[in-house]
Amino acid sequence: MAEHPAYPVGLRLTGRRIVVLGGGQVAQRRLPALIKAGADIHLVSPEATPSVEAMADAGEITWHRRPYADGDLADAWYALITTSDPDANAAASAEAENHRVWCVRSDDADQATAWTPATGHSEGVTVAVLTTDARGRDPRHTAAIRDAVVEGLRDGTLVAPHHRTRTAGVALVGGGPGDPDLITVRGRRLLAEADVVIADRLGPRDLLAELPPHVEVIDAAKIPYGRFMAQEAINNALIEHAKQGKSVVRLKGGDPYVFGRGMEELHALTEAGIPCTVVPGISSSISVPGAAGIPVTHRGVAHEFTVVSGHVAPDDERSLVDWPSLAKLTGTLVILMGVDKIGRIAETLVAHGKSPDTPVALVQEGTTAAQRRVDATLATVAETVVAQDVKPPAVIVIGDVVAVGPDGTAA
Repeated sequence: MAEHPAYPVGLRLTGRRIVVLGGGQVAQRRLPALIKAGADIHLVSPEATPSVEAMADAGEITWHRRPYADGDLADAWYALITTSDPDANAAASAEAENHRVWCVRSDDADQATAWTPATGHSEGVTVAVLTTDARGRDPRHTAAIRDAVVEGLRDGTLVAPHHRTRTAGVALVGGGPGDPDLITVRGRRLLAEADVVIADRLGPRDLLAELPPHVEVIDAAKIPYGRFMAQEAINNALIEHAKQGKSVVRLKGGDPYVFGRGMEELHALTEAGIPCTVVPGISSSISVPGAAGIPVTHRGVAHEFTVVSGHVAPDDERSLVDWPSLAKLTGTLVILMGVDKIGRIAETLVAHGKSPDTPVALVQEGTTAAQRRVDATLATVAETVVAQDVKPPAVIVIGDVVAVGPDGTAA
């Protein structure tokens, strides 16, 4: 075979018959992309991995439970040969050649008429990498190049300018619990493409230092409120910058819809006719306990967890929380924004039946370099917060999961 580089091309396989021979690990890795491409997939194999069998059970592929037979590739547009039988692979490859069917072979790439590139995806872009030197094909090197390009596109370190006009609008981005590595890849990419970033105090601040100099960064806590309430001022700032044709990111801590007023901002933007994208974030209610070694659920200990805002005390008429009912639950209680109210919260829970010995953990500045964990019980948590000088932001975990050690047993 002449040592010419492969000619890259994108196949449009929607509705076209694709034949896959063999139902093992190679097929398991390749089938999802073929399914996503909308192909009419026929798997020919007497056996299959559980994952491949699940695809057949779901109707995503048609499974012919038998070995390869001559004629299987007659009407195919594309074939993927992955069996462990060299004779069957050679025969199928010859049939594909006779019928001019592009054929990939997992056992002998040099005998194939097509190669599967290392592919990755990022927001409407597919990256496909092929090794051009047949003498030095190294799939690990190819995959590493693919990963580097895709990661750069996702996190914004590899930025390709848009030559078509971008649609102005706002993205409500959940930045996660604080560690900049815990923002979603989509959130990081939108942040890298923004013209204006309106950031919360609890957002991942380290990411702001990576933004290009032309990006205007606005601290939401310092927006001049004038005669407006704080949230109205933030809404107005989002609308004003978006109407100027700018791409605006509202960077929040955690998730926009977990005590983040994201829906209020979405409503304001919708009323103003501003397009808005919501990017979920990792909520501190589960990530911060996890970072401190606390599972919010654990087999045999807690089968549910409840997340509550503690910014309003139980005896405050504005409270919407049914504290007496929470005291009766046997699962985990996670309280956000409750450091200064934890004394009254603990008293209320105990008064309605919760044991004073119930373990409590306070995780301050979770997932950041300043993270620290302080343990107590419902009976001692009020004095512990004062003695240990626990400050917001801190996530409070109440329940037996606090005492679960690394070996999975309660202390």
